[in-house]
Amino acid sequence: MSLHFTRRRVLLIGGSSLILGGGAVAGAVALTNNTVKADLVVFGGTAAGIVAAVQARRMGRAVVVIEPGTHIGGMTTGGLGNTDVGITASIGGIAGEFYRRIYAKYNRIVLTPTSPMRFTFEPHVAQAVLDDLIREAGVPVYTGHRLRRVHRRGTRIVGVETENGQNFAAPVFIDASYEGDLMARAGVSWVVGRESGSEFDEKLNGFQLATEHQHFPQVSPYRVEGVAASGLLPGISTSVVPNGTGDERIQAYNFRMCLTQAPERIPFPKPSGYDPADYTLLRRLINTGYTGSFFNSIDVGGGKTDSNNDGSFSTDYVGANYTFPTASYAQRDSIKAEHVRYQQGLMWFLANDPDLPPWVRSRTGKWGLAHDEFSASGGWPPQLYVREARRMRSAYVITEHDSLGATNVADSVGMGSYMVDSHICQRVVVDGRVFNEGVVAVPVRQPYPISYRSIVPTASQCTNILVPVCLSATHAAYGSIRMEPVFMVLAQSAATAAMMASDKDLDVQDVDYGLLASRLRADEQILRWPEDAGEVILDSAAPGVTRAGKWSSGTTLPGYYAIDYEHTQNTAGATSSITFVPQLPAPGTYSVYLRWTATPGRASNVPVDILHAGGTAKRTVDQRMSGGEWVSVGAYRFTATKKDAVRIRTNGVNGSVVADAVRFVADKAR
Repeated sequence: MSLHFTRRRVLLIGGSSLILGGGAVAGAVALTNNTVKADLVVFGGTAAGIVAAVQARRMGRAVVVIEPGTHIGGMTTGGLGNTDVGITASIGGIAGEFYRRIYAKYNRIVLTPTSPMRFTFEPHVAQAVLDDLIREAGVPVYTGHRLRRVHRRGTRIVGVETENGQNFAAPVFIDASYEGDLMARAGVSWVVGRESGSEFDEKLNGFQLATEHQHFPQVSPYRVEGVAASGLLPGISTSVVPNGTGDERIQAYNFRMCLTQAPERIPFPKPSGYDPADYTLLRRLINTGYTGSFFNSIDVGGGKTDSNNDGSFSTDYVGANYTFPTASYAQRDSIKAEHVRYQQGLMWFLANDPDLPPWVRSRTGKWGLAHDEFSASGGWPPQLYVREARRMRSAYVITEHDSLGATNVADSVGMGSYMVDSHICQRVVVDGRVFNEGVVAVPVRQPYPISYRSIVPTASQCTNILVPVCLSATHAAYGSIRMEPVFMVLAQSAATAAMMASDKDLDVQDVDYGLLASRLRADEQILRWPEDAGEVILDSAAPGVTRAGKWSSGTTLPGYYAIDYEHTQNTAGATSSITFVPQLPAPGTYSVYLRWTATPGRASNVPVDILHAGGTAKRTVDQRMSGGEWVSVGAYRFTATKKDAVRIRTNGVNGSVVADAVRFVADKAR
């Protein structure tokens, strides 16, 4: 018996949902002897898993998605509405389409290929966009199907069985889960934790204790303040080793809360098992005069936030997740429940504890859970933020050298561009003081390519699975890659390769990269920077930037590009300038944009010279306005030689001047 898809229809099968829609399937999904057969089986209903399935459907193939839980969309629909994106122009394909659809939803316009992308959104809007993609493509999604076993023949998976007795079979599989369960049960090598710095010659891996950041001044780590013999408070370790030492620790998890100050907000619930002693360290920190932040409140629209960990002691439950990646489903349920208890308890503590200063309770009590988000769980997000779990070990291991631009792989299937980022891995005591260990935040210079070899396993282990989420990377490099847009990009590439392998009965390791790259580019994927994006961004700290006069680095004001901005004061007779000379990929017309940080003390008459093929255009910008935005100064024809330049000057200005970054966007990419 075969199932043919009809538009916008939802069919419930037992405890699972089979979501159908949008036209007939070429080689329709078939059900025989309690086995679902398709051209591709995707494990993991994350946003990446949905994108992989949509790509396979757009290639005319039958595909099913298996999700162990009941939530679809992972963190993209689970509260992470302030997208960690890096360089937006490096996001193409269905991922770019997803964020353009977000923009179209909010602005109530018809989606076009040139619609802007929007990266902040309410959870229900992201869910609506994913639901649209699922229905339009006709993707069956089986929820509540936890993996029981994987059936193999030689180096190939022939089927998977879930705990409720359902079987799924296909020529090729994709593991798009955050935990990498299918990959692991298929016999693929993986690691958990931090490699030593020496293993791949990395500076940002292993134990990372920066004593000048994230410490707790004058805060006692002991159960009885100042008495070491009383023992350490829960969650604090004495395990201090040399920087770069490897271990099995991973960065902390939390929930990304959708909060609001609207009158109909849901007050923070007091969880079962609440214990104010869990927050003793924070109480002591507040008593030293610490004013937070205790959590951030990034506006995502609709009067709501994406509220994440922020500050020395916040929503990350440090040290409670070490066993999660390899735990059973029951154990994970318990760990997740503990994270709920901890984080709900923290919010209750901040809003209600009678011994806290009134300003803490008042400031926190203004917030509550959004009543119209996550209604099935009382406004609490259903998705635990699994920042990292298993990571595959394959023929190519992405390291910080890739992220920081020291390598340039030839088989790119997508771009990473977010900073190398790790949350706290543990709290330790040094000389009687508490430090947050493991924090890393190092910007990358520009988007970097991600190797196809990093999303396929070693051929001797498995030849018909691709892994775009728990891909082959070190802890340090994964801190940059682990962003939802990148997962979606890699998932689309994985699905394309999977269908090409299936069509020619190839191992996934033997897919012709030239043909793969050609198809990916046809589907609007960005594989090279800046060639595919048609965009070049030149930061003030990059090579090709020269200065005259006195310029200083600054990071005080938000909204700057990359790691800092440069600024100079308006002094009598000053003639400072800074010149950006881009390496454009080809001659042609490019729109030019500038970026700066704005204050009332900035100059409103900053002179800008654009040196182009037709001469020099002179413009003036007002740096008292539009801070943290890309501001257009026009479109010009450039020669793609060193004669092209943008110069910012200080002659005759009426305030301080900022030089942050210049962006060149080719006509084809506008």
